Amino acid sequence: MDLRYNEEDERFREEAAKWMADNLRGDFECLRGAHMPGGPEDMIEERRAWECVMGEAGWIGIGLPKSVGGRDLPLQQQVIFYEEYARANGPHRIGHVGEGLAAPTIAFFGTDEQKKRFLPGILSGKDIWCQGYSEPNAGSDLANVQTRAVRDGDEYVINGQKVWTSGADWSDWTFIVCSTDPEVRPKHKGISYLLVPMDQPGVTTVPIVQITKECEFSETFFTDARTSVDNRIGEENGGWKVSMGTLSFERGASTLGQQLAFAQELEKILEAARENGAAKDPIQRQKLADSYLKLRIMRFNAMRALDGIDGGELDPVQMVTKLYWANWHRDLGELAMEVLGTASDLLNQDGKHDYDINEFQKIFLFSRSETIYAGSNEIQRNIIGERALGLPREPRP
Repeated sequence: MDLRYNEEDERFREEAAKWMADNLRGDFECLRGAHMPGGPEDMIEERRAWECVMGEAGWIGIGLPKSVGGRDLPLQQQVIFYEEYARANGPHRIGHVGEGLAAPTIAFFGTDEQKKRFLPGILSGKDIWCQGYSEPNAGSDLANVQTRAVRDGDEYVINGQKVWTSGADWSDWTFIVCSTDPEVRPKHKGISYLLVPMDQPGVTTVPIVQITKECEFSETFFTDARTSVDNRIGEENGGWKVSMGTLSFERGASTLGQQLAFAQELEKILEAARENGAAKDPIQRQKLADSYLKLRIMRFNAMRALDGIDGGELDPVQMVTKLYWANWHRDLGELAMEVLGTASDLLNQDGKHDYDINEFQKIFLFSRSETIYAGSNEIQRNIIGERALGLPREPRP
C-alpha cells in the first residue's frame, strides 16, 4: 500500500476536518473528548443524535459499496476520515459495532433482502447494534458457545447468556453466535449466526461496573427470546465462517483512528514526563522513545494488513494486529503509572478505596481488559501459531 497521500486525498482531509469543526459544537460540544460511554446515563441520547447527524451527512459506511448505500471510498480516504475524527477529539461511536462489524458482515454474507432491511438503519445512524460472542465459559473459545437456538417453525427460540456485551444496554439489535447443533463435532460446525432484536420479552441486560467505575459492558440473558429464521446470516450451522468474517472486519480502517487516539495519549504522557522531570531520567526517556517507535510500527503493519482485507477468513498479516496493539496499550498504561510516580496511587487520604481516577489511571486500568476481550493473548498466540505459521494444534479436551 502506498503510504503517501495525493492532492485528492488532502482535499478530502480538509473536507472531513471542516465537517468535524462545523458539527462538533453547539449541542454536540459536550461530546468532544467523550471517548468511552460510561453507562446508560452517559449522554447516550446525545450520542444517538450524533450518529444520526453523521449518517445524514454520509459519514457512516464510507467504505461499503455504493450498491448497499455506502460511499465506496478508497482505503486511503477511509483512513484519513478516522484519523481526522480522532484528531477532532470526536466522541466514542456507539454506532461502531453496527458500522464496523454488522454492516460489512451483512453486506458480504447477507441476502439481498437482509441488506435492504438492515443496512439503511445502520447507515442512517438510527439503529444501534451490539455483539454477542463472549460467554462465561466461552470468552475466547468461540466454538464452545453454549447459547442454544432451537428452530420453532419460522423462528428460532434462544436461551443462554452472553457477557462483556459492549453497549447492550442501549442497543436495538445484536448479532450472536449460538449452537444450533450441539451434537456435531467439531463444535464449530454446529454454530449459526443470528440477528436478534434486543427490545423483546426474554432479553435482559445487566450492566457490569468496571474498575474504572464505568459500565461499558453488560451481561445479556436470553430466555425464550425469538428471532425470525430470515434473520440468520448464512446457512444453519454455517455461522463459523460468517463469525470469522466479522472478526476480519473488526480489524478494518477504523483501527488507524484508534492509533491516532493512542498517539494523543502518548503525547499527554510525554507532556507529563517533561513537567514532572521524569523525561530527564534516561531509563524513562528510553521507554518513552520505545513506545513511540512501536506505535509507528503498529501503523505500518496495520496499513499493510488493511491492503489485503477482502472479507471471509483472517489474513495471516491481520492475525498479529490485535495481540500487538493490546500489549502496546497495556504497556503504555504501565508507563503512564511510572511517569506519574507516587501520584498514581488511588488511595485517598483516609486510606479507603473510594477513588476518582484521572485520565492516565483510566488508561492503565482499562487497558488490562484489552489483552482479554476480543480474544485473549493466549488465544491470539494460538491463532498465530496454528493458522498463520502452520504449527501443530494445541491439544483439545
